[in-house]
Amino acid sequence: MDIGARLRMVRERLKLSQRELAKRAGVTNGTISLIEQNRVSPSISSLKKVLEGMPMTLADFFTFDAEPKAPTVFYQADELPNLGNDAIKLLLVGTAYEKRDLAILRECYQAGADTGPDMLEHEGQEGGVIVSGRIELTVNGESRELGPGDAYYFDSRLPHRFRNLTGEQCEIVSANSPPTF
Repeated sequence: MDIGARLRMVRERLKLSQRELAKRAGVTNGTISLIEQNRVSPSISSLKKVLEGMPMTLADFFTFDAEPKAPTVFYQADELPNLGNDAIKLLLVGTAYEKRDLAILRECYQAGADTGPDMLEHEGQEGGVIVSGRIELTVNGESRELGPGDAYYFDSRLPHRFRNLTGEQCEIVSANSPPTF
């Protein structure tokens, strides 16, 4: 997916200049320009910061269409947009719903993938079930390695991080509310 072109399309559709979006997001307008020109590939946390200036979630950004679609019930695997990257795929279910109350994700963590040294924190609650592989989850300073069939549920305002310390992919089905992705 062309992040730069999508950011430009969404920004223009919302009738925001690069300068106005930068001001709202607390970044330089040069940052917006570099992203739109695909000269910089923003991390998930950097893109979330830019999107807060619209305001818009990652899910809204990746599913934003110039022509809204009618909601549907069923989604094929290839219809789930990746809100993450190649190392951590965050495949969103329910993309045709403009205003969703819940984000359901199929998460795929490649061997060695890590959400990063900075702990994640956001409004809401999240939970998930490990389908295959193993993942280390740290929540509020407590870490646990989880495997197939194991599950988690926590307040997302607590600092948290996901790390795949193994040599194989880990797959998780998760949900969070309100949707932050």
